[in-house]
Amino acid sequence: MRRPGSTELDSSPIGLGLAALGRPGYINIGHGRDLEEGRSVSALEVRSHQVLDAAWRRGVRYFDAARSYGRAESFLGSWLRKRGISPVEVTVGSKWGYVYTADWRVEAETHEVKEHSLDLLRRQWRESKECLAEYLDLYQIHSATLDSGVLENRAVLDELARLKSSGVRIGLSASGPGQPEVIDRALDVTVAGVRLFDCVQATWNLLERSAGPALGRARSAGLGVIVKEALANGRLTSRNNDPDSGEKLSLLRRQAERLRTTVDSLALAAVLSQGWLDTVLSGATTVEQLDSNFMALEVPWDEAAEQALSPLEEPAEDYWRFRKSLNWN
Repeated sequence: MRRPGSTELDSSPIGLGLAALGRPGYINIGHGRDLEEGRSVSALEVRSHQVLDAAWRRGVRYFDAARSYGRAESFLGSWLRKRGISPVEVTVGSKWGYVYTADWRVEAETHEVKEHSLDLLRRQWRESKECLAEYLDLYQIHSATLDSGVLENRAVLDELARLKSSGVRIGLSASGPGQPEVIDRALDVTVAGVRLFDCVQATWNLLERSAGPALGRARSAGLGVIVKEALANGRLTSRNNDPDSGEKLSLLRRQAERLRTTVDSLALAAVLSQGWLDTVLSGATTVEQLDSNFMALEVPWDEAAEQALSPLEEPAEDYWRFRKSLNWN
């Protein structure tokens, strides 16, 4: 067990994110194939509980959801209660700021809509509490950006501070090429002279490393650091059959063979090797994927792997442009 930053919340080196488990459509490569056995609400709840059970057995104690992840909060809440897990045994985070609009359809015109308003914060907080009740420990702004203005919205910040005074920890997730600037700006946000944010969640992987220095500064300042999308939505797994990724995947496979592990576990091991990290999220949709991800804890990441895989890094703008082109499936 570990405690992210100075939050005093128990966590684990690998956590479980429910972005791909709470709804039938997502942008991960091969997501649709994972759900061929059933995409109904009841089928996905069963699948979620199976993966959650496996994660718990593996020692996962941090679980991450969001209002826009379909039924993820509901599935997580029902699992916690059915298994009789005490709130003191687990740390649960969720996010507000996006509305799920796909209505359980894979081929929806829009799957989620972003809104960082005070009204939505208040509404989604009530909804999150209805699903997760006393389990909810960390509430995060979903994909905060400088453009959204949420870090300057005094009404929103004051409301988050009010929630913080009630005992919940406050965080934010960052996305896009502006992640470093958002993280650094978050460090300066105070309400009544008290720093607002306790935790930051950002994308960092072998393809997109730009947030690393800012995450280091956040960790040094006492914030917890959670990494999402460590496998780049499947681009850093054996499922990636994009011809343009052939050379990069060859580098990954050679290092995975040398270290006697899988491509995905190697990519996760790269994240786990970062000194500023508290928890990296597995986005597994199956127990088999989770098992493969957990091999990362045994990977002897070394300087040879670092040097061999450094050419995988892409300019942040290119990475996020490609991510935006991924199809919901």
